[in-house]
Amino acid sequence: MLFNSVPYLIFFPVVVALYFAITRSWRWLLLLAASYFFYMCWKAEYVLLIMATTLVVYFTAIMMGRQPDRKARKKYLILSLFINLGILALFKYLNFFDSSINMVLGGLHIPEKIPELKLLLPVGISFYTFQALGYSIDVYRGTAAPEKHLGRFALFVSFFPQLLMGPIERSRNMLPQYRDPRDFSPQRLVSGARLMAWGFFKKLVIADRLGIYVSSVYDNPSHPSGLPVILATVFFAFQLYCDFSAYTDIARGSARILGYDLMINFNRPFIARSVSDFWRRWHISLTTWFRDYLFFSLSAKHKNRIVDRKIYLNLMITFLLIGLWHGAHWTFLFFGFLQGLYLIAEGLTGKTRERISRFLKLDRLPWLVHPGSILLTFFLICFSIVFFRAGSMADGFALLGNAVHLSGITIAIKDILANNEVTFAILQIVLLLVVEQIHDKRNLVEWLSRRPVFVRWPAYIGFICYVLVFGIMTTKEFLYFQF
Repeated sequence: MLFNSVPYLIFFPVVVALYFAITRSWRWLLLLAASYFFYMCWKAEYVLLIMATTLVVYFTAIMMGRQPDRKARKKYLILSLFINLGILALFKYLNFFDSSINMVLGGLHIPEKIPELKLLLPVGISFYTFQALGYSIDVYRGTAAPEKHLGRFALFVSFFPQLLMGPIERSRNMLPQYRDPRDFSPQRLVSGARLMAWGFFKKLVIADRLGIYVSSVYDNPSHPSGLPVILATVFFAFQLYCDFSAYTDIARGSARILGYDLMINFNRPFIARSVSDFWRRWHISLTTWFRDYLFFSLSAKHKNRIVDRKIYLNLMITFLLIGLWHGAHWTFLFFGFLQGLYLIAEGLTGKTRERISRFLKLDRLPWLVHPGSILLTFFLICFSIVFFRAGSMADGFALLGNAVHLSGITIAIKDILANNEVTFAILQIVLLLVVEQIHDKRNLVEWLSRRPVFVRWPAYIGFICYVLVFGIMTTKEFLYFQF
C-alpha cells in the first residue's frame, strides 16, 4: 500500500477513527494489526520476516537484560546480528554476490557458474532490520532497558507510517510513546495534515514530474549528451530529495495525527557548504545510525574525542557500507566510495583550507564564499549520484562522458525552454527552495496558524487544489522502496 494511493487515503482515516474510539490500553494492538495489514497488502507471506526479526531481537534483548555485564551479553548480541543480518543478506545481497563471483569466473574463462536465486526483495527490509538491530545494540551497551511487552516491541519494529522507508527510529524515542499514547488532539490533526499535504506536494508535483525527464535521459545513457545529461542529473538530485523527504513528511504527519512524534530525517541538504555538512542534513536517521553503531565502534575514543589513527579507513568502510545499504549493485558501492573519498579529502585538507582562508581573509567575503561552497558541494553530490541513478557502472561513465560534450548548447537550451513540463518543473524547484528559505528564517507554519480562519483555511484549500491540478496523479512508487 502506497502513501500516494487511494487505498491509503481510505485505510488511514479508518485506522485513526478506530484508534481514538477504543480504550488507550488496546491501542497498541490495533496499530500492530493495522501495521501488519499495511505490509501484507504488498506481499502477505513476507510479514513472517518482520515477525521473525521481532521475535529474535525481543528474546535476545530479554536474555541480555538478565546478564550482569557486556561480556555475558555479547553472545546474545552476536546471535541477534547473525540471524537478522543473515536474513537481510539472503534476500538483498545473495544474488549480488553470486553475480559478482560469476563475473570473476567469466573473466577467468571458467565455464561453471553459481546459480542465482530469484528472490523478491522484501520492501522496507533494510529499514526495519536496522531499527531492530539498533535496539539490540542499545540493550547490549546498557543504554536501553529490554522492553518486556512483546506487543509494544512488535509495534516498534513494524509501525506502519515509518515501516517501509523510515525514518530509522531509536527505541528511546518510540517505546515510551507506545507505553503512554496520547488522546485525540485537533491541533495535532491539523498539524499532521499540513505536513502530509506538503509531502504530497513534493512527491506528486515535483518528484514524479522530474522523474519523467530523468528517465528519458538515464534510460538511454548512450544517446543524450551535453546539457540534457547535466539537467537530468540536477533534476535527479531534486527528485531523490523530494521523493524521499516527501515520504518522511507523510510518515511524520500520519504519526503525528495518531499522537506520535517521529524524528526529522532531512534538513535542507542542498544548502550544505561541505559534504560532511550534507550528510548531517541528508537521511539523518541512517547517517546517525552508522555513526553511532558502526563508525564509533571502529574508532577508539578518548574523552569523547576520536583518536584512532585509522579514522579515515573507518570512514571509508562506513560509507562503503552506506552505499551497499542502498542497494546490491556496484553502482551503489561506488557511490559510497565517492562519498568516503570526499570526506577523507575534506579532512586531510582542512588545515590547509583554513590557512588559505585566513591569508585571503575570506571570512570578510561570506557573500562569495558561502554560495561558492554550496555550489561546489552540490556539484560533488551530483557527480556521485550519476552512479546512484545509472543502471550500471558502464552507463554511469557513459553519462559522465556525454555530459562534457557541450557542443550545440544553444540548441539544447532552446529545446529545454520549449518543453513546458521542464520549465514548470524548474519553477517548482525554485518555489521549493524559496519556501524552505523563508520557512527557515520565519516559521511559515506558525505564521499561518496565527492568521484568521478566513485566511488560513482558503490557503489550505488552495494548496490542496494546487496539488490536485498540477500533481502527477498516476501512482508511482517511492524511489527508496527498492532499498
